[in-house]
Amino acid sequence: MTVKEQLTLVLKASRKLNLVSVEKINQVLEDVATAATENTAFILQENDKDLSRMDPNDPKYDRLMLTADRIKGIATDICNVASLPSPLGRILSETNRPNGMKISKISVPFGVIGIIYEARPNVTFDVFSLCLKSGNACVLKGGSDANDSNVAIVKVIQKVLSKHALDENILSLLPVDREATTELLHAHGLVDLIIPRGSQNLINFVRENSTIPVIETGAGICHTYFDETGNALKGQAIINNAKTRRPSVCNALDCLIIHQNRLKDLPFLTKLLPESQVVIYADEKSYQALDGRYPSRLLKHATEESFGTEFLSYKMAVKTVSDFDEALDHIATYSSKHSEAIVSEDEGSLEIFRRSVDAAAVYCNVSTAFTDGAQFGLGAEIGISTQKLHARGPMALEELTSYKWIVEGNGQIRAK
Repeated sequence: MTVKEQLTLVLKASRKLNLVSVEKINQVLEDVATAATENTAFILQENDKDLSRMDPNDPKYDRLMLTADRIKGIATDICNVASLPSPLGRILSETNRPNGMKISKISVPFGVIGIIYEARPNVTFDVFSLCLKSGNACVLKGGSDANDSNVAIVKVIQKVLSKHALDENILSLLPVDREATTELLHAHGLVDLIIPRGSQNLINFVRENSTIPVIETGAGICHTYFDETGNALKGQAIINNAKTRRPSVCNALDCLIIHQNRLKDLPFLTKLLPESQVVIYADEKSYQALDGRYPSRLLKHATEESFGTEFLSYKMAVKTVSDFDEALDHIATYSSKHSEAIVSEDEGSLEIFRRSVDAAAVYCNVSTAFTDGAQFGLGAEIGISTQKLHARGPMALEELTSYKWIVEGNGQIRAK
């Protein structure tokens, strides 16, 4: 079967999906969650095949790896999505015109959503659950790194769809070759929206080559600014959590910015990081503050390339600034507009930070690790949008809908 033929089947399936009840969609999701846990051994067996082809030191290894606990968590997220209100059929606005016409603005699915992603097999479950709940069929284009895992997961899901007499083409996995990517990016009339999830290189490629609308789920170059009035205990916990909880995800800390008047606190702020073997690339002032107080094998001199880098590993940069404005300038220069944080006890500084920083998620005295659909109460997420049109931040059910106008009347015609 050609890619075009495959996409045509998905389009037909999406039209049938418009007529499936909310109750049935919820039951399918609950059954997929059950099937995920029941097929854990099979999924992990296929995931091991993928893992065997990747260097464990590769930053993507942790993203690729599935475990029984992670599958259990995925199943919980799917059930959470099932329990959420349907985003479809919401009346966004309604008006009655003088001529008797009733005009309603109603939320509807996009139709067919294409997802291009790399070594993250959990995305297969997340995307399916969110797309189904929002009435969308989905086309998945995973990378070769996770192909065995993705094929296994799609088999599990399609078996549940078949059990419920639903068209299996609601979910479709494309071949891993580049030609399939090219066809997907140019599938006018068959695909309504493309969402890339992965490295900045992948996102740039999709944005530059797609002739279908794209929502960017951009790279996460995340900063935390420790202000002159910052609380050191809060700062230490926030910095450690943001950097070490899961360094390979997009909300992980990449650069600590510190006010020069608080450099004496830098050894304390970074005290917990050596437990995770975090390498620090420090500018000259912060290097001097850490020299002899941070393990020498983990302390490096920063270069220009140290800033504006999404490390996706146990590495981070430290930048010293002379004042608040310099901190804001550094963030504006190097941010990917994903998640930015400040640690401060000054309400004026917090308010300026909230208003001035251009990012999808802005944190005040909180770890950036919370940029996540589930943590925001949205169920699972399809990605973190770093753009401003249509959707921004964690993209969940509402962000996967569009709208249409319903005009009702009783024979009205427009005057010449």
